[in-house]
Amino acid sequence: MKIIGLDVGSKTIGVAISDELGWTAQGLTTIQWDENDIHSADAPLEKIISEYTIEKAVVGLPKNMNGTIGERGQACEKYAKYIENKFQIPVELWDERLTTVAAERVLLEADMSRKKRKKVIDKMAAIMILQGYLDSK
Repeated sequence: MKIIGLDVGSKTIGVAISDELGWTAQGLTTIQWDENDIHSADAPLEKIISEYTIEKAVVGLPKNMNGTIGERGQACEKYAKYIENKFQIPVELWDERLTTVAAERVLLEADMSRKKRKKVIDKMAAIMILQGYLDSK
């Protein structure tokens, strides 16, 4: 069963997908979207879900360090429900605390320029979200 992992930001959505066995997560793309228009990422997501025969989604849930859910987390919960209804696939929320920080660290250690990091940080965070989920199973 292939699973899609999403790192949902206000302007971009990082996308990763699992292999068929659900062992590894691979970065796929970053989708530009407008958080104020919840439908703005529908076409590229629909294409990915169809092309890769995605059966489940994992959406990163950015919790505060004390475990509470703030405004960004609420936006992700709303989008997760939207995806579940729109694409008729089950969606799980996954605690993504520090994934962007960890992704940034990996890219810094790889000596990647700031400009290049900015292009791939969301995709890298999606990989970490999905891989964390896969490893927990």
